[in-house]
Formats: sequence, structure tokens, C-alpha cells
Amino acid sequence: MLSVLESFATRLLPRYINDFMRRKYVFNSFFKFKYVVFGLGNKTYEHYNSVAIYVDKRLEELGATRIYELGLGDDDANIEDDFITWKEKFWPTVCEKFNIESTGEEELSRQFTLVKHAAGELAPNEIFTGEIARLHSLQNQRPPFDSKNPFLAQIKVNRELHKGGDRSCLHIELDISDSKMKYEAGDHVAVYPINDSGLVDRLGELLNTDLDEVFSLINTDLESTKKHPFPCPTSYRTALSHYLEITAIPRTHILRELAEYCTDEEDKKKLLLMSTNSQEGKALYQSFVADACRNIVHILEDIKSCKPPLDHICELLPRLQPRYYSISSSPKLHPETVHVTAVVVKYKTATGRVNKGVTTTWLADNKPEPGKPLPRVPVFIRKSQFRLPLQPQTPVLMVGPGTGLAPFRGFLQERSVARAAGKPVGDTILYFGCRHRDQDYIYREELEEYEKNGDVTLHVAFSRDQPEKIYVTHLLENNLDQIWDLIGKRNGHFYICGDAKNMAVDVRNIVVRAIREKGGRTEAEAAQFIKKLESMKKYSADVWS
Repeated sequence: MLSVLESFATRLLPRYINDFMRRKYVFNSFFKFKYVVFGLGNKTYEHYNSVAIYVDKRLEELGATRIYELGLGDDDANIEDDFITWKEKFWPTVCEKFNIESTGEEELSRQFTLVKHAAGELAPNEIFTGEIARLHSLQNQRPPFDSKNPFLAQIKVNRELHKGGDRSCLHIELDISDSKMKYEAGDHVAVYPINDSGLVDRLGELLNTDLDEVFSLINTDLESTKKHPFPCPTSYRTALSHYLEITAIPRTHILRELAEYCTDEEDKKKLLLMSTNSQEGKALYQSFVADACRNIVHILEDIKSCKPPLDHICELLPRLQPRYYSISSSPKLHPETVHVTAVVVKYKTATGRVNKGVTTTWLADNKPEPGKPLPRVPVFIRKSQFRLPLQPQTPVLMVGPGTGLAPFRGFLQERSVARAAGKPVGDTILYFGCRHRDQDYIYREELEEYEKNGDVTLHVAFSRDQPEKIYVTHLLENNLDQIWDLIGKRNGHFYICGDAKNMAVDVRNIVVRAIREKGGRTEAEAAQFIKKLESMKKYSADVWS
């Protein structure tokens, strides 16, 4: 993904901007063009907001006039807060520059109007319900399958990988034999989930609403192409189950809207304070909402006088998005199934509540049962740039702790098939880490069999099997010669999969250290060396926050 963005930012985007600025029917001259840029990014990624930075700089070089400084939003912190801070200084500057009289913040207004449908008013086929409500395509399955037309894949296998402890990791096999979908090792599979029915029922209870009532939300802007926020007419139960992110941490603009429905003045002040950009408001939002992981249900439970109409909640909440998983199989070995390896997300919050992951919790409940039809889930394949080298004799080194192992399981299958076919296969080195050898060493038997057959060289770290924690990064630090030999002398490929914020950063620093110490490069030369590897796709990362 990063290589695609980098290519867009460095090659295609400049061409578009240059062409745009040259069009005389748009601008008579460069100096008449005014611009402002606010970028959306995440600081855990190396190319943080690089597109926004490039656009801002290039427009200035072409003679356009910047009317306010570049703004950068960091989604690893609070991107909405970043925007609000930037906007508060942006508006006065714009008003002054263009002689506009500012009247302050606009009054809150609804974008959609509620229409209630009486019982019997609509025919059954006019009401969007269940899966059909969210994804029109599921009634009539026809390829090609994509985000707007997902395939209903049968779950053939759904088994537990952990052998102890208080966590769960699922191995799921999805049948795609009738879909005509193709995938490659390293691709992602997207899964459309359904929200927990208990949370949905709780929202209806808190707001005293009949969840089976049928309604529509109609855009007040008649010229807008977006007539509804989601398929309407539908029921509240369907909207909350299939359309809306009810487990997401609410952004500050949602709290601002909720404040208007508080009957207790202290509750209203609290919500309004958290929606402001003041230091006190930021601190309260961080502790009460972010750190405590309160979703919309929790906020309405704890701010007891807040009773918004449920249709406004449906307007405010973001859309429920598919979740992406690195495919843990290779089509060379499993052409008709896609394998998923996923830890079931479940944790206790500071308030004592237990929060659960939307998709993994839902998948955990969808296990094949004897005598019953196989459960189905809507899925599609997303292509990736995370690929094995074309020549199997090229050596590879892979770092994948926990479920970061997923794509490398597919890589191992692919190279073992090549070896079985008599093709020369280069060194395949895997660094894997987990907490305990006897509890969460996933695919242990497979990995040890690959090692026995000479398909892989394993380096495994068990962080909690001894008093002092040992991670894959510790093992890598002890093998700097191996790293440099592979990437510096033998034209090998280096791969990372897993946590972007800590693990991937630490691994990259270790690789840079190997280049510097074992390759005899300066700090600047080592940084340039690894950037060259990335541009040649010899250093690849499939990471997440």
C-alpha cells in the first residue's frame, strides 16, 4: 500500500497538478489561484502525510497563493482534534483576507429528515432488511465480486489455535470455489461483520425505541446525490446491526450534538466541554472517552439525562466498514479456500466493562455444525503489494510475531510447493514470537514440519516463558550478520508483518543498524540504503496500528 501511495505522490500527482494549473479555462494565471491544504495521515507510518506535504509545496512552486498554513491530521492520536485546532485559526485568516464578516460557529443542523413509515404502509420487498439492507448484491450473487458486490463465502473450518490461556485465536477457512475470485499469497480478505445484538438491543432500551419500527432518513439538500445515509426504508434494528459503527469511540462532534439532548445542565456542560479544543476539554475527552474506551452505548449509559432520538444517532454514527485480514494461505496449495488467522478481540476497560471486537466476536460465533447449513460471511479480495520475489531461489527473511505470521504461512506454503516441484528455493528465514510455547504458538506443528523438511529456518521468541521478556527484536539484534548477509550481499528480500507502532519501527531500526555496522555505512547512507530496498520492493511491510 505504501509503495502505491508513494508512486502516486511522486509520479502521477505532479502530472495532475501541473496539468490542472495549465488549464487556462480554469485559471487565467497562477497568481489568481488560492489554496489551502489539510492532510489526513497516521504518524506510525513512515510516509506520514507525504501526499499533503507534496501538494502544498508543489502548488506554491507553480505560483499559487497559500491562504493559510498546511494542516496535518494524525489519526494515531485525534485527527478530529487536529482539524478543529487548525480550523479555529484558519477561519479568521480567511475572513480577514476576503473581507468576510464572521458570525462565529454555525448553529447545529440536521442533514437528514426523519420519515416514519406506518405498519403496512410498505410492501415487504420495499424494506431493506438484514444483509440485503447493507449490501444490495447479496440477493443475486454474480461476479465480479468487490466491496460493493461481496461474495457470500461459506465457512468450512472455524477452529481454535490457542491451546491455553485466556485469549482466543481463530483459524478460519472460507470457501471461494463458486466465486471466480482469485488471490495471491500476501493479499487481504475483507469481511463485512454484524454488530453484537446485545449492544443493539441496549441502544433501543436506553432510548426507549421500538427497534423494529421502519423509517427513512431523507437528505434535506434535494440536489445532493446522497439521498440517504444508508439504504432506506429500513428498521432501526437493521441500521444498527448492519450499517453503523456502534462500537467506535465517538468523535468530539458527536458529543457536541448529544449535548443538546441533555436535561441535566451538568451533563450538558460535560459533553460540551469534551467537544471543545481547550486543554481541559481535551484532557476530559481523553480520560472519559478515549482511555476508558467508551462507545455510544456506554456514553448514553453514563450520561443518564442524555436522550437523543435514535434517528439522530443513526445520522451521526459512521458507517460500519469491512475488516481486512492478511490471507494466511497460498492458492498454490489452497486454490478454492481463503484462510484467515485472527485473534478474538476482548478486553476489560477502565470502567469495568468488557469490550469485544466486532468482526472477530461475530466470526467466533459462526462455527460449522453437523447437520446444519454452513455459515456464510460477505467477503471480497483486496490486492496487495506484499509479494514473494518472482524467483523462488531468492532468499527471504520474514518477521511476523503473533498473527503477523498470517501472510508468511502463505509464503511458506508457496515455497514448499516450489521445492516439491523440484525448483531451487533460496533460504527462507522466519522470526516468530508469542507469549508461551505451550499456549499461543500458533501453527506450531506446521512450522516445525517445515523446519524438519528444510523449508524454513525458524527463530522463535517466547516472551513470557522466562523471567526476562524476550521478543523477536532481541533475536534479530543477535543476528545482524545474518540480516546484512541477506539484504546486502545476496540480494534477498526482507518482510515485516504486525504492529506498526512499536514492533515494525524497532525492526526497521535494527535493520538500519545492521546496514550501518555490518555494511560499513554511515547513518545517512544506511537510511538511503533501506529506502532503495523499499523502492525496489525488497523491504516490505504489511502493518497495522
